[in-house]
Amino acid sequence: MKDFIPICTENAQLTMFEVETPVAIKRDCGIGLGPEEHRRNVTVEGVPLNHLIDRQSWLGETLLQGTRLVDPCSHIEKVTGKAIARHLINRGGLYCKIVQGGVIRIGDTVRNA
Repeated sequence: MKDFIPICTENAQLTMFEVETPVAIKRDCGIGLGPEEHRRNVTVEGVPLNHLIDRQSWLGETLLQGTRLVDPCSHIEKVTGKAIARHLINRGGLYCKIVQGGVIRIGDTVRNA
């Protein structure tokens, strides 16, 4: 497994997900969601993604523009076989437009632009 992801396509999109979300869902609902199941590109810790809507931030060398929250849909339930979509409302992740491409490495932090 690589420890970096080259992100070089400006105007493309990337999705982020909070690592705290599956922990809360497991605690509150008893439903486990593995890191390979949430279907987002990047998992972050300690970053409230809802606060990044309409804001620019850096992730590694990549400049992102938070555009909108990811609305959960029934597709995740088809893929995982778990009734989880309703538990992801307002915490399904964040769509981000790539404003400036660069490299993202494991351990990079999200910081204000």
